Amino acid sequence: MPLYMDIHTVSGANAEDVAKAHISDLEIQDRYDVEYLKYWFNQDCGKLFCLVEAPSAEAARCVHEQAHGMVAEKLIEVDPELVDSFMGHSALDAGGAALIPGAATGPRDPGVRTVMFTDIVGSTEITSRFGDDVALAVLNAHDKIVRDALEANAGKEVKHTGDGIMASFFSAASAVRAACQIQAALRDHNEEVDHPVTVRIGISAGEPVEQNDDLFGSTVQLAARLCAQADPGQVLVSNVIADLCIGKGLKFDNAGPRDIKGFEAPVHTHSVRILC
Repeated sequence: MPLYMDIHTVSGANAEDVAKAHISDLEIQDRYDVEYLKYWFNQDCGKLFCLVEAPSAEAARCVHEQAHGMVAEKLIEVDPELVDSFMGHSALDAGGAALIPGAATGPRDPGVRTVMFTDIVGSTEITSRFGDDVALAVLNAHDKIVRDALEANAGKEVKHTGDGIMASFFSAASAVRAACQIQAALRDHNEEVDHPVTVRIGISAGEPVEQNDDLFGSTVQLAARLCAQADPGQVLVSNVIADLCIGKGLKFDNAGPRDIKGFEAPVHTHSVRILC
């Protein structure tokens, strides 16, 4: 059965209001062969995201409409594997809200995720100049260092891009710390090898359902394009990342506004100051 995620604007609602609405969904969902699995509630932003299995988007919409009238503004079909890669496995509270991944109790998960891309600089040239064996050694070194950093900072690998890795984090600060760890580990690695590994990194953050009809569509697009614009060895992040890291002991340098394909206005960027 298809899996969908929707988005609601619920300004002024609290956790109890949303929990009651979810329970109302559960009470009538069998009439439409629908199963509402969980939801993410960001009370600060007044945003609600529901995950539902349904035979069609219309069936899912009918359940919301009849249960409480809070019809979603947008509903998209999503890949179950991508949902798991981005959102992670999470326990639910008594009202059906997703909790922070890895916690059996505690604060609700607001659904915001940070996306990081890494890219090996000059990977095609490395292959053409030094051959497949050297290129594979460079790739393997990159993969191990990045995956070690993901494990140490609660990141999840979403996919391998061929010459880089795309990852998801619950915390923006964790993503930046992972990027710092990657660059520091590469610096140490490069002191001992004939063929150094140089990586650029881009990071952005956002909500699961945005303007694009895709899971984390514009967040992924921005992180990928920041990665492409980063200098070799640089970690380039969006302004929202710097804001989310205030008070976390991380340092950023102003990298100025940049024209990013697919974004109407210039995106203000920062470069991470690698302190580790």
